[in-house]
Amino acid sequence: MGCYKYPCFFPLLIAPFNPTNKHKPWIETEYQGIVMENDNTVLLNPPLFALDKDAPLHYAGEICGFRVHNGPTGSSSVQFEAVVLDRSTGEGLVRSKEPLDCESQREHSFTIQAYDCGEGPDGVNSKKSHKATVHVRVNDVNEFSPVFVERRYEASVPEGRLFDRIVRVEALDADCSPQYSQICFYDIITPSVPFVIDNDGNIKNTEPLDSKRQRVHTFWVTAFDCGKNRAQADAQVVVTVKPSCKPGWIGWSKRVEYTPGSGSIPLFPSLHLETCEETVWNIQATVELQTGHIGKGCDRDSYSDRSVRRLCGAVRGEVDLLPPPSPAANWTSALPTLPSSDSSLVFSFNGSTHVAVVPDSIAAAVSGDHFTLQLWMRRGGINTQPPTNQARGNRREEETIVCSTVKNDDSFSHYSLSVHGCRLSLFYWPDVSAARPVKFLWKLEQVCDSEWHHLSLSVQFPSVTLYVDGVTFDPALIHDNGVIPNPAPRQRLVIGACWGNDWLNQRQAKTASPVEIPNHTYRRCHGDIGVTVRPGSVEPHSVVECLYACREGLDFGDLETLGSGMKVHVNPSQSALVLEGDDIESFNRAVQQVTYRNSLRFATPGVRPLKLTTSLRCFNEESCLTLRQLEGYLVVLQPDAPQISLSGVGPHLARPAPEFEGPRGVPLFPELRIVCSLSHAVNTAAQGMEGGGEPANTLMSDAVAHTLDGCEVQPLGEELNPEREELLVDMDALRERGLEIINTTAYIAITGAESISVYEDVLRSVRYRLAKGSARFERRFRLSCSEMNGRYTSNELTLEVNFLHSLDSLYHPSHLLASQQQFLHPSHHSGELSGHTLPNPHRNSVVPGAATVIIMVCVGFLVVMVIMGVFRIRSIHRRGEGARGGSKEDSGQWDDSALTIIVNPMESYESRMGISADTEGEGEEDEEVVESPDNDDQRIIIKKEGRDGNPRRY
Repeated sequence: MGCYKYPCFFPLLIAPFNPTNKHKPWIETEYQGIVMENDNTVLLNPPLFALDKDAPLHYAGEICGFRVHNGPTGSSSVQFEAVVLDRSTGEGLVRSKEPLDCESQREHSFTIQAYDCGEGPDGVNSKKSHKATVHVRVNDVNEFSPVFVERRYEASVPEGRLFDRIVRVEALDADCSPQYSQICFYDIITPSVPFVIDNDGNIKNTEPLDSKRQRVHTFWVTAFDCGKNRAQADAQVVVTVKPSCKPGWIGWSKRVEYTPGSGSIPLFPSLHLETCEETVWNIQATVELQTGHIGKGCDRDSYSDRSVRRLCGAVRGEVDLLPPPSPAANWTSALPTLPSSDSSLVFSFNGSTHVAVVPDSIAAAVSGDHFTLQLWMRRGGINTQPPTNQARGNRREEETIVCSTVKNDDSFSHYSLSVHGCRLSLFYWPDVSAARPVKFLWKLEQVCDSEWHHLSLSVQFPSVTLYVDGVTFDPALIHDNGVIPNPAPRQRLVIGACWGNDWLNQRQAKTASPVEIPNHTYRRCHGDIGVTVRPGSVEPHSVVECLYACREGLDFGDLETLGSGMKVHVNPSQSALVLEGDDIESFNRAVQQVTYRNSLRFATPGVRPLKLTTSLRCFNEESCLTLRQLEGYLVVLQPDAPQISLSGVGPHLARPAPEFEGPRGVPLFPELRIVCSLSHAVNTAAQGMEGGGEPANTLMSDAVAHTLDGCEVQPLGEELNPEREELLVDMDALRERGLEIINTTAYIAITGAESISVYEDVLRSVRYRLAKGSARFERRFRLSCSEMNGRYTSNELTLEVNFLHSLDSLYHPSHLLASQQQFLHPSHHSGELSGHTLPNPHRNSVVPGAATVIIMVCVGFLVVMVIMGVFRIRSIHRRGEGARGGSKEDSGQWDDSALTIIVNPMESYESRMGISADTEGEGEEDEEVVESPDNDDQRIIIKKEGRDGNPRRY
């Protein structure tokens, strides 16, 4: 029945009451334990006892066991266990399951809980006590000996003084307890030394040391821990006695070597300052690297300016305002030039008579208000003294470098670039008839340091950007100059000075020569200058930096290691580095971080002088130290020279003359190969030992990607006759690749920085062409290439060109040879001669040009030789009918080494046309007689000479 009317009641299951196990076991709430490293039994305080009020009942009052639970760290319970020693008394024991290590963990904590035996032997209804905390401390055992931090201690002390501490030694002990881990005392075990050591490891001398009596003292020390364990290994102490202290730099090396390609190297790796314990509060050192004699002020790429512009991706269209003197550029003929490491010329201006007046036609080509003015400049030139005719009080007079009035459509603009002291100024007048002039002023060290610098001034008015050695400089001042007299509205451009009104009137009154020296110019420049200008947009900063940034200089290794209070400054040209600080140790570390870097692959070898100047400031200025200037030099070693190898050509090239007379001529170097490699020494000592031989150094060559900057094709002997012969070059391909060519009768020079593959393509397209009817027989050419403006050159490849002429055009001996039999020589290719490359001959046989003279001389002997030849032919023919192979043997019985053999040229011709059989490819050497007495074809005459049997051409 359901319980829908009255609530349903279910019987409750109640466990029966068991009065036999009424109480829980009881233990202490906390225990402290101690265990030794070499024991596993834990001594507890208080001892471990579990009590139960159900005692003395047999099961309910007995303790059956203890349970160990995790401590606060959750791992200590794994290492310990608790066992019952007496079930009736509840006595227990705590022990470790595995050996304990005080050095890894000194303290252990866990909880423990006791439980009784319940109501029967099966432990039913057993009760547990509360959890008690157990803290166990592992007692240390002196199992480790002291170990010195360093095996060798070194110190240097000046002689004649007693020191409180010369050096401190230190030993450590790995034991965990203070008793055994502490070093109780040190001891010097070397007898009879003038040193003592205290319990902290400090060593001092017991008497003044004398460097003359003993320069170096070496002794041994040991250490003991508080458990009297001695150190595993003793430490060596070396004390160097220095002579009487002299303040100055120690460790200065006068010569420093640099191997190209090493990147950055420290200049002073072991240099340190000795102040002899003089208290200083400021130290300043200046390192100077002199590179004024290397190229244009420092190590830059040795390519020409034009090649460097191409390599850096600069925009083309620059105009050289100071070009090399020539009939077309005679305005620089009166200026003295200076030698340069590249092909660009630098002109010297003496500040008095040297002025360059650029012709109006050149000035008109660079007109406009957007242009880039680029110039190399060394203020004062080689002789930095002012000229003799200049007054001493006018040394700081303004000097004009470039002065120009430019025509812009319907107006004129005017600008001048000048230097005054250490200031560079650009005076710019955008419109002399309307606008007001503006002056841009820069204050620069580079203007007055008499060193080479490159200035790039990009004008895009009103924006003006100045780069000095690839570094950007903002104007220090821009101001309006107010009203000044308007320049005459006429276009003109002068280098090295600016004009005055008297000179203007003189030039307007008469037609002056473009190279005349104007007597009324003023603000003349004194220095070495090279100037180019490019109209149009300005160059990007990356291009300018690539073009003219110095590739070598001083640098600081790692600024992050610079100590506190230290300052470092490098000038823009990286030729001077200044260090400043107040702590001697930090200063010494900083000096050792000064480096020299050279990013060029083929650095310019030579000597770079070095100077180190030091100034000290002390609290007592009167007794402050004074250090002399140190001088040394950096030697850049000779780099591994690239080896440029030309191959795949000649040494002979023979072609029929009509091919040379064609409109395209004949390519001279169709299979030219150019390879560049670097040779370096490799130590083969290991290989020598394995092979049983002596070790040696071998030169190994590695092919490298390279850039050439010029190749030259030169005819040997007489120059080219422009009326009869010429060398052809694909001008469109040259212009497309940006290369330049100089084509004369004496040579062809292709210049411009480009890859090897580009030069291979260009040189393979060089062709030689003859005029119709030119009776030349041979011509020799020489090919050579170079890179880095001729610094490294290739081998010279010589090619001899032979012109194969038809006998019809040279001589007609058919009335003598028409009735004679013709000899065939199938064992030799008639189209190939030793050292020559010949095409398949046509029906009319051809002979080399050099053989023509001999043919004409030998015609007289042909009549006699014909009679002997007829007799021999008939004899060979009869023997050939008897045995096929006998012809070869019989022919060898007759010595014909000095006789002339007439070879039928129709053999190659018929082979080409498919008429004759392939006997030549089958290696047959039998001679056949062609009985065609009526055939009047011409012959090739070959004469055998030499032991190798190779025919020579005549």
